[in-house]
Amino acid sequence: MDRIEIKKASHFHGEFYPTPDKSISHRAVIFSSLAQGKSVIRNFLRADDPLSTIKAFREMGVEIDDKGMDVIVCGNGIHGLKEPHNVIDCGNSGTTMRLLAGVLAGNHFFSVLTGDRSLRSRPMGRVITPLVQMGADIAARADNKYPPLAVKGRQLQPIRYPMPIASAQVKSSLLLAGLYTEGSTEIIEPAKSRDHTERMLPAFGAKITVEGLSVSIQGGAELQARDVYVPGDFSSAAFFIVGALTIEDSDITIKDVGINPTRTGLLNVLKRMGAEIRIENVRELSGEPVADIHCSNGVGLNAVTITKEDIPSMIDEFPILCIAATQARGTTTIRGAEELRVKESDRISSMVKELRKMGVETEEFPDGLSITGRADLQGAVLESHEDHRIAMALSIAALSAEGVTEIHGVSSVNISFPGFFDIVRRLTL
Repeated sequence: MDRIEIKKASHFHGEFYPTPDKSISHRAVIFSSLAQGKSVIRNFLRADDPLSTIKAFREMGVEIDDKGMDVIVCGNGIHGLKEPHNVIDCGNSGTTMRLLAGVLAGNHFFSVLTGDRSLRSRPMGRVITPLVQMGADIAARADNKYPPLAVKGRQLQPIRYPMPIASAQVKSSLLLAGLYTEGSTEIIEPAKSRDHTERMLPAFGAKITVEGLSVSIQGGAELQARDVYVPGDFSSAAFFIVGALTIEDSDITIKDVGINPTRTGLLNVLKRMGAEIRIENVRELSGEPVADIHCSNGVGLNAVTITKEDIPSMIDEFPILCIAATQARGTTTIRGAEELRVKESDRISSMVKELRKMGVETEEFPDGLSITGRADLQGAVLESHEDHRIAMALSIAALSAEGVTEIHGVSSVNISFPGFFDIVRRLTL
């Protein structure tokens, strides 16, 4: 059944490895498919979203040998993709659809991208608009706003594009499109978004220059195969970090976690709240900083104010930050987060609705919310809103709630974190 019952935990102890990083798994498949030669991706995330990316490139003639945690990709080069015989189904993955739009815009064949109900309601105009400026021929539903996307590849032209909203997916899509131009494509961000593309793509041979908030790519480079090791996903680790800070009698260590500074905004916010978190054994794997994270329930948390500048580096951690806020002294306010209304669900509205069921005092704003902390959480019947991160955040909250919490729609967790509930059970045994 697509639901789970969770009781209050008496403790939260242990050591574990989080799932491999979802963003890096996607990019490793895409870049390897566009490279010439055989690449090996180690510690690949076997979750629904990255598997959608594998399926998409197989549809375009790329030979991909899925051996589980290792994936072998025999790349065809940036001009070696073939026209798919069918519509490409991106599932729930916005990363797959947006990054593929940039690739397909420069390949001279016809393709159609679609996805599940949730993905078909997510805005694509933000990536279509700059791609059309580059000369792309893309048509989409509702006046070029929503999927499906019909793409007819053409010769693209480089552009200089100031992004209205910081988005790693849009930035990466335009960088990939820039490979198919003659000249330099420059993207200027209003704030720094996650930079996995800028870190990894040069290792495959792309010519990328980063200066502050500006990222440029020189078109025409042929990519060459290379092996990639995918570190642990910080966004997955975040649920357990907050669990350790909010559940009584907690002490956990999370091993081999990616700590890319464009991803770890939550750590900075939690430290501002007074959390004691130790970062240990710092090192680098495949161009990404990695460490072990140790945390426990010690000093209580205090409320903070989150602003628009904080959001890009913790865009996926909003649901679990809300759970931390329920146990912080005072009222935590989050503003400038309107982007969260167009994720897998309207995460602002969804979290307000579900937290109120648990007895939390919370107020909704157009661009965020406020949460009054030190709430005595009560078990309730909750909905995930078909959003994997909300399902996991509510599950962590349930471990501190009195009584039994029943959460519906938990199969969505497989989008990013198969095995999540197994780890929860092990830490609470």
